[in-house]
Amino acid sequence: MDFLDPRISDYLLAHCTPADDVLRDLAAETAAALPGQARMQISHDEGEFLTLLVRLSGARRAVEVGVFTGYSSICIARGLPGDGELLALDVSEEWTSVARRYWERAGLAGRITLRLGPAAESLRALPEEPVFDFGFIDADKGGYPVYYEELLARLRPGGLLVLDNVLRGGRVVDPAAQGAEDLVIKELNDRIAADPRVTSVMLPLRDGVTLVRRS
Repeated sequence: MDFLDPRISDYLLAHCTPADDVLRDLAAETAAALPGQARMQISHDEGEFLTLLVRLSGARRAVEVGVFTGYSSICIARGLPGDGELLALDVSEEWTSVARRYWERAGLAGRITLRLGPAAESLRALPEEPVFDFGFIDADKGGYPVYYEELLARLRPGGLLVLDNVLRGGRVVDPAAQGAEDLVIKELNDRIAADPRVTSVMLPLRDGVTLVRRS
């Protein structure tokens, strides 16, 4: 399902703060080196959206589930104050080695801590205290329910959690879409909408993002 006419998509990208050399080079390297996976990288307008959300929320401690080559990490870290901290979780040494180089180039390496390994295990190993102000989930869709619960438990009241790819290319409204990951996201979308612990809104930004504020 095509959500946007390509001309509208181009217009949107042309009317947000433009990417700097770091982000442009990172996107280009990712596309060249990982053509089969490059679509996993968030779009630039979504990256600017994340930066604005972090700044507007006043977040100081953030966590990201799913780093890939580091585009979203840079966008989140840029929204944090000078003493802010981003915990970045991923399983791939190959992909995050690219991220590390660009974090250094962006001057953000001291603000980002990378933890390699299954994200569910990394999250469960954290203290069960609401210390995070912001979270971003953009990883394997089958793990979303676990990531949501583990992050929500560690999100301070008033903290913000953002989930990417919640529309699954439009398959969430297609009864014939019965793939395992599609069903997981459909169920989680319903659960979040009815969750009394949070207030939430789903936005049709690219492949859909849900903003969740812990009450």
